[in-house]
Amino acid sequence: MTATARFLAVAAVLTLVATTPPAEAAAPMLVPDLRQAPVGCAGNHRGDPQDCKDWDVCMVTDVNAPNAPCVTSGDIRAVRLRFTSSEENIGDGPLLFYAHRDSTLFPTMSVRQAFQNGVHGPIPDTFRNAQKPSGTSAYYEPAPAHMHWHLLNFERFQLRTLSGSAVVSDRKNGFCLGDRYDVPDKASLQHRVHEDEEPEAKLHQVLIYNMCGHEQPGATDVTEGISVGSGDDYRYTVDFQWLDITGVSSGVYDVVNTVNPDRTLTEKNYDNNSSSIAVSVQWPDGAKGAPSRITAPPVVRLLRSCPGSETCSG
Repeated sequence: MTATARFLAVAAVLTLVATTPPAEAAAPMLVPDLRQAPVGCAGNHRGDPQDCKDWDVCMVTDVNAPNAPCVTSGDIRAVRLRFTSSEENIGDGPLLFYAHRDSTLFPTMSVRQAFQNGVHGPIPDTFRNAQKPSGTSAYYEPAPAHMHWHLLNFERFQLRTLSGSAVVSDRKNGFCLGDRYDVPDKASLQHRVHEDEEPEAKLHQVLIYNMCGHEQPGATDVTEGISVGSGDDYRYTVDFQWLDITGVSSGVYDVVNTVNPDRTLTEKNYDNNSSSIAVSVQWPDGAKGAPSRITAPPVVRLLRSCPGSETCSG
């Protein structure tokens, strides 16, 4: 090859490189941000959390019933501090899970977390396409008040001493996530869902009516999640929305609610995953603890509410 030919060949390559557009960068995954709403407040509460009334003290005669009726007399076997808890997504993308099992021979489903690819970008629509194992699972809850698939290990409740030691932990074992209400500050969220935006609006419509495979114990696939700007609330009258304070001594405690307690779910910020209230517990007649025969509940007073913090009594 002559020098002239070599020059022309190199020039042609350089021209091709210069005129070939660079490959498009992959769109970033939009990550949710879970926020624990004020303890004992109804979903979408807009006032002072100190004024919230979605909590009470409930005496029960049947300790095995997760939603036993509250009574004022009889053979009192337990006293429960009941409260509403709510979790909200204020992040950049939806909190979205796909649960799947290959056969009904498996009692539980594996769960993967899915992420939207870029603003108004595609959202995975199957378990296979979801990007990340969630570190949790889902199971079918047959109790009459549920009869749907529950996501495990999504939230934790605890009663803690002033030093932070857990005195009582919850017995709640699962959650059915959906878009149950609009968060109070939805209008200020950059990535909130708008009705005319796809595919966010389409997913939002699915999650508004999401029943997590209601009355489908034979399901092999279930979807759960919370859109940006939405919250999922659990009223204090729901099964296991309580802490058993029967064996708790009189004193001051923190009631702490924490979403994503083990941080197995990917989110933008973990600093707002807990909220708490400080309460005073006082058994009748100045007693240190419950009497051998309970005829009246302890007086529980709300001292203060501390949204966004796992400590309150201090």
